[in-house]
Amino acid sequence: MNIWSKMVTALRGGVNEAGEAIVDGQALRILDQEVRDASEELKRSKDSLAEIMARQKLAEEKCKQIKNAIEEHEGYALKALDKGDENLAHEVAERIAGFENALTSEQESAIAFAQSVEKLRAAILQAEKNIKRLKQQVDTVKATENVQRAQAAVAERHSGSNSKMHTAMESLERIKERQAFKDAKIKAANEMAQEGSENDSLKAKLEAAGITTSGAAASDVLARLKEKKTSSDES
Repeated sequence: MNIWSKMVTALRGGVNEAGEAIVDGQALRILDQEVRDASEELKRSKDSLAEIMARQKLAEEKCKQIKNAIEEHEGYALKALDKGDENLAHEVAERIAGFENALTSEQESAIAFAQSVEKLRAAILQAEKNIKRLKQQVDTVKATENVQRAQAAVAERHSGSNSKMHTAMESLERIKERQAFKDAKIKAANEMAQEGSENDSLKAKLEAAGITTSGAAASDVLARLKEKKTSSDES
């Protein structure tokens, strides 16, 4: 059981490492998407702000209309009192009370909307600053990534060129050695040919002068052998 547990842990570790490798390999793409997501969220926040501001304006406009209605009906109530129509004045007063209650509710809504607008405006302003700073940092990271990629490419090409240069130098040295050996063989052959030519020329000159250069004759060898035999017999 303990072994299986360790194997599962090892597999989980391998999955995490693979996941981290994928994330590292796609870091810039993921970062761009995260910036786009943040910008999209900011856009939705601005849409919400526009909607709340619209509701605030509607609430304020409704308050204005209710105030006008209250003022208008207060005039009606006063006229009814002037005419001594208490019942009508009371009925108008009830209508005014309803307007005032509605006004209080709309005023509370308008105030709540106004507070929400201020908070959301502040949040959006901060988000815009954060996204702007984030985009600047992303641009810096991308520029650094491009520079490092270029430097790595140059280093790789330089390393490859050094290796190729070393191989080329070795090939060049082998060619030089082969050429030097061939040149030495040609010189040796020329020297041997020149010596043979000089020997042939000297022999021709000696023969022309009546001087023989041939080796010992058979008669000379036989005479030397006879003399050697006589000396051996005497001893």
